[in-house]
Amino acid sequence: MPIFITYASYSQAGVKGMLKKPADRSGAVRALLKKVGGKLLAFYMTTGENDVVVISELPDGTDAVAIGMAVAASGAVSKVETVRAWKAKDFVGVSKKAAKLTGAYAPPGS
Repeated sequence: MPIFITYASYSQAGVKGMLKKPADRSGAVRALLKKVGGKLLAFYMTTGENDVVVISELPDGTDAVAIGMAVAASGAVSKVETVRAWKAKDFVGVSKKAAKLTGAYAPPGS
C-alpha cells in the first residue's frame, strides 16, 4: 500500500480544543485512517512550521486527499499538506520511467 506523509497545523479553534481537553489524538487519526482501509504508521506532534506529522498507509491518493479535506472541514486545522512517499528501493522504478522520458517534454518557448 502507498505511504503518505501528512503535515498539519492546528487552527486557533484546534488549539483551544486541545487546551480544553488535553488528549493523545493518535487514536482519532488511527480511526479515521481505518475508515478508508488505511493504517497509521506514526503520529508525531512537532514544533516549527507544522504541529503534526502523520505517516500512514492508504489504498491510494484519493483517500489521502479526502481525509485531509475532512479534517480541514472540522475547523481544527489551518493547513494540511499530504505528500506521497516511496521507499528508496521502490523509487528506482520511478527514476527508470523518468529516464525514458528525458528529452520528450518540450518546454514553453521551444
